[in-house]
Amino acid sequence: MLIRNHLAILSVFLTFWLSACYTVPQTGRSALHLVPSDQLASMAAVQFGQIKKENTISTDPKYNAMVQRVGKRIARVARTDMPNAKWDFVVFDNDELINAFAMPGGKVAVYTGIFQAVKSDEDLAVVIGHEVAHVAAGHSNERVSQRLLAAGGALALQLGTGDMDSMDRRLLLAAYGAGASVGVMLPYSRYHENEADQIGLFYAAKAGYDPRAAIDFWERMSALSNGALPEFLSTHPSGGTRIHRLTEYMPEAMRVYKNSYGVSL
Repeated sequence: MLIRNHLAILSVFLTFWLSACYTVPQTGRSALHLVPSDQLASMAAVQFGQIKKENTISTDPKYNAMVQRVGKRIARVARTDMPNAKWDFVVFDNDELINAFAMPGGKVAVYTGIFQAVKSDEDLAVVIGHEVAHVAAGHSNERVSQRLLAAGGALALQLGTGDMDSMDRRLLLAAYGAGASVGVMLPYSRYHENEADQIGLFYAAKAGYDPRAAIDFWERMSALSNGALPEFLSTHPSGGTRIHRLTEYMPEAMRVYKNSYGVSL
């Protein structure tokens, strides 16, 4: 019986795996998307509407003009990767939160706190390019799919440990949960951050923003991140790691910048 249950679960996941592969734009990486993208975008639109109701939208004319100006340019160059996106760029009034986020379907939010590090349109292009890249790469769908797979793994483990001592079984399941989080979910999220940095840098360059601004921007962000979690337990790479990888991508980003806009270097 247990063997049949394991085989049934494996069969289901193999079917999902083979039918739900997605190629990430710009990088060509294969990703698993178990949820239809239009369904995820619809859910995100509802949630984003709720977030806008629960937060104060900034009326600062300078911040709003910057975000709309840069956002539209980034969205324009990313259009071939996301032809069906319905972009909505919003500035939330929160000077304490040095952050931005994106949701499936093209919902992007920037908190006013980020302007402690953003000093120019080029800096903001780094931020918005990164967030738009998360949407283009389908990172939300991939993370949801990972959680679905982790839940399936937990189910299989429960089926396979039914004859164990109850205390040993609880300890094993608890260990599995910790392993799935620290060993799979968080490191993969850091990979998403790195991929979004790479794609976002190219989007910014294609839109005519000097990608070299990314280095100074992330140095300022790193300086503002006092007391951050160690990289091992964080969903974001450390500032040093991020800057090192951006430096590696920079020659290609500069070629994109030059070829797209004929910039004299």
